Amino acid sequence: MSTRRFQHGLTTVLLHSVIIAISAFMILPFVWMVSTSLKLPQDTFGYPPVLFSEDSTLIHYTYLIQERNLLRITGNTLFVSTAASLLSLFFCSLGGYGFAKFHFPGREALFAFLLATMVIPAAVTMVPVFVIMRQLSWIDTFLPLIVPGAANAFGIFFMRQYISSINEELMDAARIDGAGEFGIYWRIIVPIITPGLTSLGLIFFMSSWNNYLGPLIYLKSPENFTLPLAIFQFGGAVGLTNYNAQMAMSVISIIPLLIIFLIFQRRFVEGITAGAVKG
Repeated sequence: MSTRRFQHGLTTVLLHSVIIAISAFMILPFVWMVSTSLKLPQDTFGYPPVLFSEDSTLIHYTYLIQERNLLRITGNTLFVSTAASLLSLFFCSLGGYGFAKFHFPGREALFAFLLATMVIPAAVTMVPVFVIMRQLSWIDTFLPLIVPGAANAFGIFFMRQYISSINEELMDAARIDGAGEFGIYWRIIVPIITPGLTSLGLIFFMSSWNNYLGPLIYLKSPENFTLPLAIFQFGGAVGLTNYNAQMAMSVISIIPLLIIFLIFQRRFVEGITAGAVKG
């Protein structure tokens, strides 16, 4: 028995050691990013390299706030990500509710067609969507980053799988009491699927927050830039890239996502797990 316990303890120690080593390897780039944002330019490529310089400074963050309009850029990103996420949650949950609880001719074929659109590469629709946005005079506005993705196949599929297990007796009871279909959706379905909405909302928010290609295509004025596009603006030829400011803005772009995930991580995992089980 003692030998078995020793082997089990040794296995546990080795397993945790491997996990810690892998975690440290994955965290190292983020630590280096933070340290670079605090270094002076001459210390960035110093040899031998140091993780944290003795002359650490916040001048790059001050530069971003005073010279690069960081607060406005962060506000733009927050507005676009929040608006896109809320709009997508509303329409995707409505679509999922319709596919899960309403029976109409061609429902299965339409749902299969919806799922088939998920395999279409984004590059295929890039030019047609840009032409539509230009015809609508939406170029250099936030609308192309919010409206086109308001109802997407993945979100509708996720919500449909989540809503399909809700007991229809609740809906029938509400209909008997005189509730309309939208009232049933808003007062009964939405409270029940809140964990799923939280999980899907986090996915949408992080995707929109990190979106680089969309702002690159549609946004022209610097005052409308989002964080990923602003980070790209620091790039240049070899020797001209402001790595310290670029890393500082990268740190700022990660902090909100990290805070949001730490707050909602339990709901995120519960929503994903429940959706998978219910599907």
